[in-house]
Amino acid sequence: MASEPDRRRAVMRFALAALYVAAGFAHLVVPDKFLAITPSWVPFPGEVIFATGVCEIAGSIALLTTPLRRWAGVALALYALCVWPANIKHALEGIDLPPIPDSWLYHGPRLMLQPVLIWWALYCAGVIDWPWRRQRG
Repeated sequence: MASEPDRRRAVMRFALAALYVAAGFAHLVVPDKFLAITPSWVPFPGEVIFATGVCEIAGSIALLTTPLRRWAGVALALYALCVWPANIKHALEGIDLPPIPDSWLYHGPRLMLQPVLIWWALYCAGVIDWPWRRQRG
């Protein structure tokens, strides 16, 4: 029988994988929305948007497979860190991307939740245990 932390991680893992699969497909289907918020210093933005979509989907699949889980968690955490500048640009420049509201009621929490996404990827992949330490025995 799975322990409570194992069940919690599994639920969080499936939820995060679903989130990144959806985001990955969005990158592939509506890249223009992501191009609009991509900082100008990103080289080959169209290709980067396509590659990130593929990587989000691949990372989601790897997160659900035991041998690759830890690597996927680290990769998705780094990915969440790397896309933060696009989220900052989206917020500061007030780029309108319906149905996403162009409001700080959206952007403020979105920017503050980026570290949570980083933690979430690392925790559900078993890279870190914080704040629920495993019992050593």
